[in-house]
Amino acid sequence: MRYHQSGNIPQKRHTIFKSPENKFYYEQLFGTEGFHGISSLLYHIHRPTQIKSIGNAKDVTPKIAVDKNVTPRMFKGMNVTPEDDFLDSRKFLMVNNDLKMGLSKPRKSTDYFYKNAECDELLFVHQGTGILKTFVGNLEFSVGDYLIIPRGTIYQVELHSDDTVFFVLESHSPIYTPKRYRNEFGQLLEHSPFCERDIVAPTFVEPKDEKGEFLIKVKKENQITDFIYATHPFDVVGWDGYFYPYKFNIKNFEPITGRIHQPPPVHQNFEGHNFVVCSFCARMYDYHPMAIPAPYNHSNIDSDEVLFYTEGDFMSRNHIDLMDFTLHPGGIVHGPHPGAMERSIGKKFTEEYAVMVDPFKPLKITEEALKVEDPSYKTSWLEEQDKTIEDRSQE
Repeated sequence: MRYHQSGNIPQKRHTIFKSPENKFYYEQLFGTEGFHGISSLLYHIHRPTQIKSIGNAKDVTPKIAVDKNVTPRMFKGMNVTPEDDFLDSRKFLMVNNDLKMGLSKPRKSTDYFYKNAECDELLFVHQGTGILKTFVGNLEFSVGDYLIIPRGTIYQVELHSDDTVFFVLESHSPIYTPKRYRNEFGQLLEHSPFCERDIVAPTFVEPKDEKGEFLIKVKKENQITDFIYATHPFDVVGWDGYFYPYKFNIKNFEPITGRIHQPPPVHQNFEGHNFVVCSFCARMYDYHPMAIPAPYNHSNIDSDEVLFYTEGDFMSRNHIDLMDFTLHPGGIVHGPHPGAMERSIGKKFTEEYAVMVDPFKPLKITEEALKVEDPSYKTSWLEEQDKTIEDRSQE
């Protein structure tokens, strides 16, 4: 992340700061990992601590159906059930102690405020447009946007249609850009597949000076608790620092290509503790005269591999629909479907877009996932007897 400043702030931190009416503004340090991680300083019209009441907690722990999984699986995202409520719509399909991920199809904007007090959130916009409204400003979003929302961010989501679809990932560790693409000062290097110009910070919005009863739903330890605060949480007159939500569009990722097939790490976009997130984007295929553009068979011995298909035709898979998830568990060999390798030879370009998550600890499968699973996927590498494929392989 890079330093950003919006609105009005005092010349020096932790000093008296007053409004034109000579009223105090109230400073808040917003950051993670104690006082060691990146942070921002926010300046509120009112004290941000004024709790009026706390309601009962609602348990939202994902229900595990398969605790130890070694089976390749496909989950049909098209069949995930939409919900009116933004939080109720989150259907987590795969989880471990580091992250939870799945699909969200909310039909209505939030009329409450929300704060994940434990996890950073990554929302990838598969379908729809809207505005992510936060206490440090707004981010307009559209198809292909990654919304990175640090834990502790208070936000609302305004949807412009009732058919929005998010790929959702909650991370128990901060989500960063890859360290290997940054120098010791944090600047993205010249060989990085994206740069700071591609990262969009929130647009500042005039603060809300309102008193009353404001519902903030707070999530922690798989429970959502209703907090009623006495003042509007979006009363920030200014802020600065390195810790804030931002967006990055997948089509601003510049793929790294080569004469022969490049391994998945060249597609890496983000990372957290024990996982990476990659963006597979439209790109030139490998250009060695004897290159095979399809990925080679491989074993991810130390990680599971999840792919979410969002746009185009994914050349290494047969019978894939947009919004599908595939899961290839660590230690089990996987690779292109029958005929995919042969079809790829001589191809020059691909228009595919997909989000890949590689967790380094095994994933558990939820009950929600089994509701939308295609059970035939695990045997889909059996050789097809289609004559055209056999002929093509002999050319």
